[in-house]
Amino acid sequence: MDFVIQLSKQNVVKQTGGPFSAAIFDMDNQQLLSVGVNIVVPSHNCTNHAEMVAITLAQQSLETFNLGQQGNFELLSSCEPCAMCFGALPWSGIKHLAYAATSADAQNIGFDEGVKHPHWIQELKQRGLSVTPQVHRKQAASVLEQYQQQAGNIY
Repeated sequence: MDFVIQLSKQNVVKQTGGPFSAAIFDMDNQQLLSVGVNIVVPSHNCTNHAEMVAITLAQQSLETFNLGQQGNFELLSSCEPCAMCFGALPWSGIKHLAYAATSADAQNIGFDEGVKHPHWIQELKQRGLSVTPQVHRKQAASVLEQYQQQAGNIY
């Protein structure tokens, strides 16, 4: 998770996108498959959230629309998934999600995370996707605060 949080911090420092990042790892050998940073503003595309970018790159790399058919993969995200990214997780084939900052942390600086079922973690578990919440939350939340202090674009 430290690696993922550093990606989000670099995205803020270099002003190349929003304060969010994600990475997909093979759970069997801890090998990195893909990374994604939030590039919504520079790409002029509302779907280019960090998780979506990481999933897209991983699926393209393995030439599959379902990562679960190719192995056991986990997604580490610097922030709890928004409504869109939550919706993509079960279809991506990811087996595990770990996230750092919470939706409340993102909303505290002005981001709209969308509406999710209040028991969204349980919903994912019922679909075979385990979740580890708030891993290094404080560090990830500080990146969000840094983005706000730099007057980053809130969309």
